[in-house]
Amino acid sequence: MYTSVTKSMFLSRALEKILADKEVKRSQHIQLRKACQVALGELLLFITSQASNTPLRSSTAPRYPKLRLKSANYIEADKYVLPFELACQSKSPRIVSTSLDCLQKLIAYGHITGNAPDSGAPGKRLIDRLVETICNCFQGPQTDEGVQLQIIKALLTAVTSPHIEIHEGTILLTVRTCYNIYLASRNLINQTTAKATLTQMLNVIFTRMENQAVSIKHLQLPLFGCDDAETIQGNQTAARFSHILQKDAFLVFRSLCKLSMKPLADGPPDPKSHELRSKVVSLQLLLSVLQGAGPVFRTHEMFVNAIKQYLCVALSKNGVSSVPEVFELSLAIFLTLLSHFKVHLKMQIEVNLNKVKISTQELSLRKKGLECLVSILKCMVEWSRDMYVNPNLQANLGQEHPAEGDSADGKLQEHLSSRRDSVSSMDSTVSSGVQQSQPDHPEQYEVIKQQKEIIEHGIELFNKKPKRGLQYLQEQGMLGTSPEDIAQFLQQEERLDTTQVGEFLGENVKFNKEVMYCYVDRLDFCGKDFVSALRAFLEGFRLPGEAQKIDRLMEKFAARYLECNQGQTLFASADTAYVLAYSIIMLTTDLHSPQVKNKMTKEQYIKMNRGINDSKDLPKEYLSSIYDEIAGKKIAMKESKEYSITPKSSKQNVANEKQRRLLYNMEMEQMAKTAKALMEAVSHAQAPFFSATHLEHVRPMFKLAWTPLLAAFSVGLQDCDDQDVASLCLEGIRCAIRIACIFNMQLERDAYIQALARFTLLTASSSITEMKQKNIDTIKTLIMVAHTDGNYLGNSWHEILRCISQLELAQLIGTGVKTRYISGVVRDQGGTKQCYWSPAGTLVGGPDKRQMAHIQESVGETSSQSVVVAVDRIFTGSTRLDGNAIVDFVRWLCAVSMDELASAHQPRMFSLQKIVEISYYNMNRIRLQWSRIWQVIGDHFNKVGCNPNEDVAIFAVDSLRQLSMKFLEKGELANFRFQKDFLRPFEHIMKKNRSPTIRDMVIRCVAQMVNSQAANIRSGWKNIFSVFHQAASDHDENIVNLAFQTTGHIVMNTFQQHFAAAIDSFQDAVKCLSEFVCNAAFPDTSMEAIRLIRHCAKYVSDRPQALREYTSDDMNVAPGDRVWVRGWFPILFELSCIINRCKLDVRTRGLTVMFEIMKSYGHTFEKHWWHDLFRIIFRIFDNMKLPEQQTEKTEWMTTTCNHALYAICDVFTQFYEPLSEVLLADIFAQLQWCVKQDNEQLARSGTNCLENLVILNGEKFSSEVWDVTCACMLDIFQTTSPHALLTWRPAGQEEEVGEGKHMVRSHHNQALISPYSVIHWVSDHRLFAGLLIKCVVQLELIQTIDNIVFYPATSKREDAENMAAAQRDALEQAEEGETEADQGMYRHLSSQHLFKLLDCLLESHRFAKDFNSNNEQRTALWRAGFKGKSKPNLLKQETSSLACSLRILFRMYADTQLQDSWLDIQTRLLQVCSEALAYFISLTSESHREAWTSLLLLLLTRTLRLPDDKFKPHASCYYHHLCEMMQFDLIPELRAALRRFFLRIGSVFHIATPELGKAQRSSS
Repeated sequence: MYTSVTKSMFLSRALEKILADKEVKRSQHIQLRKACQVALGELLLFITSQASNTPLRSSTAPRYPKLRLKSANYIEADKYVLPFELACQSKSPRIVSTSLDCLQKLIAYGHITGNAPDSGAPGKRLIDRLVETICNCFQGPQTDEGVQLQIIKALLTAVTSPHIEIHEGTILLTVRTCYNIYLASRNLINQTTAKATLTQMLNVIFTRMENQAVSIKHLQLPLFGCDDAETIQGNQTAARFSHILQKDAFLVFRSLCKLSMKPLADGPPDPKSHELRSKVVSLQLLLSVLQGAGPVFRTHEMFVNAIKQYLCVALSKNGVSSVPEVFELSLAIFLTLLSHFKVHLKMQIEVNLNKVKISTQELSLRKKGLECLVSILKCMVEWSRDMYVNPNLQANLGQEHPAEGDSADGKLQEHLSSRRDSVSSMDSTVSSGVQQSQPDHPEQYEVIKQQKEIIEHGIELFNKKPKRGLQYLQEQGMLGTSPEDIAQFLQQEERLDTTQVGEFLGENVKFNKEVMYCYVDRLDFCGKDFVSALRAFLEGFRLPGEAQKIDRLMEKFAARYLECNQGQTLFASADTAYVLAYSIIMLTTDLHSPQVKNKMTKEQYIKMNRGINDSKDLPKEYLSSIYDEIAGKKIAMKESKEYSITPKSSKQNVANEKQRRLLYNMEMEQMAKTAKALMEAVSHAQAPFFSATHLEHVRPMFKLAWTPLLAAFSVGLQDCDDQDVASLCLEGIRCAIRIACIFNMQLERDAYIQALARFTLLTASSSITEMKQKNIDTIKTLIMVAHTDGNYLGNSWHEILRCISQLELAQLIGTGVKTRYISGVVRDQGGTKQCYWSPAGTLVGGPDKRQMAHIQESVGETSSQSVVVAVDRIFTGSTRLDGNAIVDFVRWLCAVSMDELASAHQPRMFSLQKIVEISYYNMNRIRLQWSRIWQVIGDHFNKVGCNPNEDVAIFAVDSLRQLSMKFLEKGELANFRFQKDFLRPFEHIMKKNRSPTIRDMVIRCVAQMVNSQAANIRSGWKNIFSVFHQAASDHDENIVNLAFQTTGHIVMNTFQQHFAAAIDSFQDAVKCLSEFVCNAAFPDTSMEAIRLIRHCAKYVSDRPQALREYTSDDMNVAPGDRVWVRGWFPILFELSCIINRCKLDVRTRGLTVMFEIMKSYGHTFEKHWWHDLFRIIFRIFDNMKLPEQQTEKTEWMTTTCNHALYAICDVFTQFYEPLSEVLLADIFAQLQWCVKQDNEQLARSGTNCLENLVILNGEKFSSEVWDVTCACMLDIFQTTSPHALLTWRPAGQEEEVGEGKHMVRSHHNQALISPYSVIHWVSDHRLFAGLLIKCVVQLELIQTIDNIVFYPATSKREDAENMAAAQRDALEQAEEGETEADQGMYRHLSSQHLFKLLDCLLESHRFAKDFNSNNEQRTALWRAGFKGKSKPNLLKQETSSLACSLRILFRMYADTQLQDSWLDIQTRLLQVCSEALAYFISLTSESHREAWTSLLLLLLTRTLRLPDDKFKPHASCYYHHLCEMMQFDLIPELRAALRRFFLRIGSVFHIATPELGKAQRSSS
C-alpha cells in the first residue's frame, strides 16, 4: 500500500509539473490541460482515500493506479497514459522533456508494463503505442538537445527493462530512432550517448535471444513464422524462428546490413556527412554483433541466410571502399566472419578472397590490408610450427647452446602464439561448433581439390567451346558419356555459360538433340500455367539467336508441357503450345526491347494468335492475361555469369590528380558492382565445409595465395616509404618464406627470397643513392631469414649470399675504403644522378666528391654493429645447419665467391675468406657430412688455385695449407680416404696452374705438411706423391730440386718409420720417382731417383709381412700376392717405363737396376709373378713396334734391346725351374721377334741368346721343351730365308718362271706376285738391306745349331785338326783319335729333333746352292746395287749348312744308341754326300771350289774314320765322284785326303796288298 501511494504521488507530481508549465496554459494545449486535470483529480482522490482507509482495504484492487494500469479496464488506463502522449506531442521542449522523463521512470520502475491491448490500434499493445509516442518526439536535427537525451534514455529503458516487452516493429523503431538521433544531432554528447545506447540495445537484444534459447532448450514452444517475404526470398522452405526474440534480432540485423549498403554521395567522401556516418556506425554495430555472437546466431538457419544475403553483399560493396574507416571495418567484419562463420560461408569467402581486389590507394587502407595479410600468414606459420626445426636450437656438433642473438626467432614464435586471435584456426573450429567426428586426411582433400580443379577447367573449356569442355571432363572421368549424364550436368552446373548451353542444346546434331530431349524431360511442368512453365524452361540457358535452334527448343518444350499436363483442355494439341510459346517470346522482345519503337498492343497480340488452336482461337481472356503478365514482367533470358573484376586497363598516362582520382573512383565503383553481383549469385549456394586441423592443409592454402601475397608485399615495399608499411611487408615476406620452407615449396621460397634480395638494393643493377631505411630493414630481414630458416633455403642461399657479398662491398664503400667499386654516374629520366654497383669491380668512371659523400651516407647504415654481427652469425651458425643445408650453403657460397673473383682487375676475396672460416667451423662434423662439404669446397679451391691473379691463387693455396694442417692433426683410421679427398686441390692446382710462383708455393706447402704431420698422414700420401709427380716433370730447377728433396726424405726416412701407413701409396711413390728419372733436363736427379727406386726394393724385400697384412680396396687380391701387387710390380713396372722413356745412359742404368733386382730377389717370386714380370720386360721390345725415327730405332735395338736380351737369358738361366713352365714359349717368341727385325745387331743377339739359352739350360730340357726349341729354330729358318734373292726382278720386267707359272709384273699393272715375289713399291735399297740381314741371320742360325749340337768352337777345331792332319798326312793318328769326347747337346736330342734340324740345314744349303748357281740373277742384283763391288753369293751359307749337316749325320751314324736307325741314316748320308760331291764337280768357278775345301776335307776325313763295313758303301757311292775330282787343281791337303781315301778303298776292297801300299807310302 505504501508503494501504491508513492507511485500515485509520483504520477501526480509529474502531472502537476506539466500543468505548472506556462506553455500548457496556451490555447493549443487545452486538450493536454484537461487530460492532466482529469488524471490528477483521480489520483488525488485515490491518495485521499488511501490516507483515510485501513490497511485491510488494500484488497480493493480496482482503485489502485497500478492495478488500473494493469487491469482489463482499458478506458481508465488510457486516462493516465493520455496526458503523457499529449505532452509528448507538444511543441514545448520542457513539456516534452518532463513527459519523457516521467514515462522513462514509469517504465524503469515497472509502473507500466503495457501488455494491455491498444484501443486505438487493434492488434497492438499499449506499450507499442507508448514507444511510438516516445520515438515521435524526435523531429529531426531541430529537436531540442535535452529532448533528444530524454528520448535516448526512455528508449534504452524500454529495451532493457525487465518489466515490459517490445518486439518486431516496435523494437526496430527504437533502434532506428536512436540511429537517427546519432546522425542528426548536432550535440557531440548526444551523438556519443546515442551510439553507446545503440550498442547497449543490440547487446541486450542478442543476449536475450541467446539466454532464452539456453533456458528453454528442453521445452517445446510454438514456432513463429516469418511473414516478411524479403526475409525468406530465395529459400525453398520457409525458415522458422523458435521464439519472437530471434525474430527481433533478425530484423535488427537485417536493418543494419541494409543501412550499411546505402551509397555515399558523389565526390570526395565527407567525414561529417550523414551517409558516411550512417555507413560507419552501421558497420561498427554489425561488428559488435558478430564479435559477441552466441550459438544461436552462429548456427540458426535464418541468421546464416541473413549473413549470406545481406551482410556478405554489404561487405562486397564496402570492402572496396576508398574510405579508410569503412574499409577497416569491412575488413574486421570479414575476419570475424572468417573466424566464426566460415563453416557456412565457404562460397562467400572464396568470392572475397579470389574475386575482390582490395584497393591500396590510401596509406591507412594499405596498412590495414597488410595487417590482415600478415595476420593470416602468422596463423599459418603457427599452424605448421610442429614441422619447423630451428637450426639454432639444434647442435650438430653436440655442445652449443643458442647464442644471444638466436632468441629473435623465439620472440617471433612467442609473438605468434600471443596473437592467436579470431583468425586462429583452432579457435575457429571450436567457435563454429563443428564436431570433428571424422579424421582429417589431407590426401582426401587434395583429391577433392584436384577434382574440383578438373571440373572448373572443364567448365572454362565448355564456356569457350562446349564440345571440348565435355570431352575433357569425360576423359578425366568426371562426366558420363550418355545424353542423360550430360543433360543432368547442364541443368545442375550453374557456372556454365548460359549462351553456350543454349547453343549446344540447339545444335542440329543427333547427339545434341538427344541431350536436349533429356534436358527438357528432366523439367517438371505439372500444374504450372503456360507462362510460368516457359519462364522455368528459360531459366537454365539463353535462347540461341538462330531461328532453327529456337524452333527445335520450343517444339520440345511444347511437347513436354502437354506431357506433364495431360488433363488440360485449353490446348487442342502440342502445335498450339508450340505456336503460343513462340508468340510469347516475340511479345517479350517487342514489349521490352529498346530498339522496338512501336510496341505491340493487346489487340494486335490477340489478333496475331487467331486460329492457332487447331484452327480455333484461344480464349481472349487467356491471351489478354498473358499479355498483361508479360507487359508487367518480361521473360528474362538468363544472362551469362561473367563478372569482370578489373576494368580494362587504360595504357594512357593520366594527366593530373583529378583524372587519376576519377579513374580510381570508377574502378572502385565497378569493383563494388561486380562484388555485389558475385555475392548475390552465391547467397543461396550451399557448399559443404570441412574444418581442417591437419597442418598439411597449410600447403595448398599457401599455394593458392602466395602469388597475390607476394604482389601485395612487393608493391608495398616498392611504392611506399612508410616505416609501418615496410615493416608489415617484411614481416609478411618472412612468414611466407617460413611457410614455403617448411613445406619445401621451392618455387615460392625462391620467389620471396628474390623479392627480398631485390629490395635490399644490393644487386648489380640497383641504384646506390636510393638506399633508404626500408632497404636497410630488408637487409636485416634477409639476414634473419638466413639465420632462422637456413635448413630450408636450398638454392635460395644463392640470392642471400650474393646480397651478403654486396653488403660487405657496401660497408667498404660506406667507410670510404673501396669507392672504386661504384660504376659511372648515370642520369635517370628525371635528370637525377644515380650511381650503380659496379659489376664484378669493373671501373667505368666514378662519382664526384659530393655524390660520393651522399653515397657513403646512404650506405653507412649497412656498417652498423648489429648488421655486421648478424652477418657473422650466419657463418658461425653454419655449424648448426643440417647435413643437406650446409651443402647447399657451401655450394652457393662458392658460386658467389667465383663471381667475386671473376674480375681480373679488382677481384674480391670476401666469400673466399668466409669459405675458409666455415671450413674451420664445420671440420668437426661427422665424416659423411664433411666429405660432402669438402667435395664442393675442394672443387672451388681447384678453380681459385688456378686463378690467373697470383694474389688470389696464393691466398687459396695458403688457406688450403692451413686447413690441411688442421685437418691432418685429426689423423685417419685405416682404409679411409678423407685425407685423399681433402688434399686433392693441391694436386689439381699443381696440374693446371703453370705459374712458377704458385707451383713453388704448392711444393713448399706440401713439404711443410710432410715435415710436420708425417705421422698422421695416411691416404693423403697419394695426393702428396701426385703433387711431386707433377713437379717432377717441371723445367724449373728449384721446383724439381725441392720436390725431389722432399720425396727423397720420404723414401729414405719417412718410409723407414711409417712404411705400413704408406703402403697404399707406395706405388705412387715409385711412380713419382720414375717421373723424376724421366726428366731429361736433370740427369743427376735421374740417376739418384733410380737409386731411390732400388732402395724401395729393399723395403719390399725386408717387410713383406707388412704388405701381406695390408688390406684396402684390393680385397680381391690374395694375401700371398699383395707383396707382388703392392711391392715388386710397381717397382719393376716403373723401371720398364724408365727404360722405354729415357735417354740411353739413364735407361741403361734403369735396365741394369731392374735386372739386378730380379736377380737379387727373384728367389722370393712366385711362378705367376714371373709371368706378369716378363710381360713388363717384353714392353722393352714393344717400344720398337712404334713408328719412330730410324736412327733412334737402330740405336735402341743395338743397345737396350741387345742388353735386355742377354739379361733375360741370364735371368731365365738363373731361375730356370720356375720360369721354364710358364715363360719358355714367351721367351722363344720374343727371341723370334728380335731375330726377325731389320737390325743386324739385334738379329745376331737374338740368335746368340737363343744359343746361350739352350746351351746353358739344354741339359734340363724335357722332350717337350726340345720340341718347342726345334720348332722355334725351324720357324726362324723359314721366316728369315731370303727368298726374294731368287724372285726379285728389276722394275719393268716380266718373266715366266718354271712350271709354277710365277708371274712377275710391273707395278703399272697393279698385280701382286707369287709368295716369293717382291712388292714393287718398296724401295730396292730398303729391300736389299733387309735381305742382307736375313742372309746374316741364316748364317748365324747355322752356326747356332752347330754350337748347340756340338758346343761352340768344336766344329772350327775339328776343321783345323782335319787340315793339320791332311798336311801331316797323319791318317793313322786321325784314326786313333776318331773316338772324340761326347760334347754338346747332341746327347740330349732325339733323332726326330736332329732330323728336324737337318731339314732346316739342308733347306738352307739348297737355297744357297740355287742362288749361287743362278749367275743371271746374281748379276741383276749386283747391277741393282746389292752387296757392294762383287756379285752377291751365299757361299758361306752353302758350305756351313752342309758342313753342320754332315757332322750331325756322321755323329748319328756313329751313335750306338741309334744303331737301329743306322740304315736310314746311311741312306740319307750317302744321298747328301753324293749330291754334294756331284755339285762340287759341276762348279766352274775356281773360287767357288776353294770355298768347299774344308767341307770336302770334313767329308773325306769323316768317311775315312768309318769302320770298313760302313766305309764300303760310301766308297762305292763316292768313287766315281772322287775320280772326277782328280781333274781339278786341288790343294795339297785335299789331294792328301783323296790319296788316303783311295788307299783305303784298295785295302777295304782287297785290290791292293797292304805291304805294297806301305812300300808305296814310304817311298813317297
